[in-house]
Amino acid sequence: MVHPDFTILFVDNPFASAAFYRGLLGVEPVENSPTFALFVLSNGMKLGLWSRHTAQPAVTAESGSVEICYRLEKPADVDRIYSDWASKGLRVLQTPVNLDFGYTFVVTDPDGHRLRVYARSEAA
Repeated sequence: MVHPDFTILFVDNPFASAAFYRGLLGVEPVENSPTFALFVLSNGMKLGLWSRHTAQPAVTAESGSVEICYRLEKPADVDRIYSDWASKGLRVLQTPVNLDFGYTFVVTDPDGHRLRVYARSEAA
């Protein structure tokens, strides 16, 4: 059986994007070059940042068509992260709101990739 363990975002400038995610995630990239940066997170997930100008095959999609989701335990944690990220100037697409699956908000990274933070509702 094959299971995904790695997400790649195509970015304009891997160095700039790595600096952004370093600040957001609080971890250093394990690789950081002009064309690619890689983070290995404590839960085992890997996040790659590949230059959209050097990726093969060529990147044809726009940023913002997928989301990276961050699950938290409590709605209060969602509010705390929202306050922190909004104070850093991240572009807010959706302020904290209750949806059918839980309490959530959405911001974007500098390349327009959507970042969703949520805490599941009891009913979900």
